[in-house]
Amino acid sequence: MKRTKKERQQLLTDTIKDNPFITDEDLADKFSVSIQTIRLDRLELSIPELRERIKHVAEKRFEDEVKSLPLEEVIGEIIDIELDDSAISIFDVKEEHVFIRNQIARGHHLFAQANSLAVAVINDQLALTAKANIQFTRSVKLNERIIAKAKVTEISEETGRTNVEVNSYVNSELVFKGNFDMYRSKK
Repeated sequence: MKRTKKERQQLLTDTIKDNPFITDEDLADKFSVSIQTIRLDRLELSIPELRERIKHVAEKRFEDEVKSLPLEEVIGEIIDIELDDSAISIFDVKEEHVFIRNQIARGHHLFAQANSLAVAVINDQLALTAKANIQFTRSVKLNERIIAKAKVTEISEETGRTNVEVNSYVNSELVFKGNFDMYRSKK
């Protein structure tokens, strides 16, 4: 069904309002138009690109929740968090994150995303990494999106330690896993 530009733009606005994480590619498929048409519509409507929408939603939603560090210090974009339980962040691998000769992401970026997510999920003003056991399961390349999922597995009030397991994926393939022993202030 062919829609007018005005109808398409209204539907585009409504769709993005309902799901700010929808990609331009998915929008193009949904409305049977080119990606360029979607980008031009977004530009005309002053709707930011996906990355900016995610950042805006995350900042609004989590700015009062994350206690252990400022959101701008988290590596990647937090898209979901339940303090002392679980958190999810995304990180897009860009030119500045890869080795020039082979376009493979430097490992410290994957570690930084996982470690900062392990810190952010702690419901305390102070959270520091005491120990980390990590494993890279495959290399990550330029333009891939890493989704890190943190899960708090143990909280010890007695020792002031929290154990956080972080698994990072590209699509559904595991690329990094880490077990973080986090220090927090004793209550």
